[in-house]
Amino acid sequence: MGSDNRKRYALVTGASRGIGRAVAVRLAKDGYFILVNFVSNQQEAENTLEEIRMAGSDGELLRFDVSNADDTSGALAKWHEEHPGEYIEVLVNNAGIRKDNLMMWMPADDWRKVLDISLDGFFNVTQPLLKNMIVAKWGRIINMVSLSGIKGMAGQTNYSAAKGGIIAATKALAQEVAKKKITVNAVAPGFIRTDMTGDLPEAELKKLIPTGRFGEPSEVAELVAFLASENSSYITGEVISINGGLYT
Repeated sequence: MGSDNRKRYALVTGASRGIGRAVAVRLAKDGYFILVNFVSNQQEAENTLEEIRMAGSDGELLRFDVSNADDTSGALAKWHEEHPGEYIEVLVNNAGIRKDNLMMWMPADDWRKVLDISLDGFFNVTQPLLKNMIVAKWGRIINMVSLSGIKGMAGQTNYSAAKGGIIAATKALAQEVAKKKITVNAVAPGFIRTDMTGDLPEAELKKLIPTGRFGEPSEVAELVAFLASENSSYITGEVISINGGLYT
């Protein structure tokens, strides 16, 4: 992991709210300097940064649209120019959106946008960071997927396709980089209480969950922090569900 006298950098995409924010703050508690990626809501991204500072670390905002290859590569190249000799050793691919609809009624744009942000976003962000992880012979890549990507969910063919694709990519990439001490894992949350699930009928859905409740973003963040740590070095290519016992 390198010497302890240098900054250790973690990039969390879509870190302005919800699970992304919780992950950013939790990694800050482990001493990481957090790169807070966001695309539109600067105020919420700054709120995340404030929580990171309250957790005893620091960070910086890194604005780019993960679905835009040029925007992403440009932002990451600029960061590396400004931080010579440094590298991002932990990457949490968290950015994603839902645009739910039955496939019969789904506009092509809603299919495309969900895949662009989740699936293309995974490639656009991960690919430029891999080289430095390989050179340093240490890295952690954690991809936020979903129960939908494992089980499939009616009304979410787009989201399920995107997350299912990342699950397969996680397993393949893990095999490519394992010898370089880089692990690649996916975390598959079920129903977690965030803005993204605010439109769901929680009272009804809770009845389907063996633990009888929605999860909290902080619970997902604890799992991510473990996968980002040295202690998880023999776990790679895995999809770990965190869903209160829902069928996966």
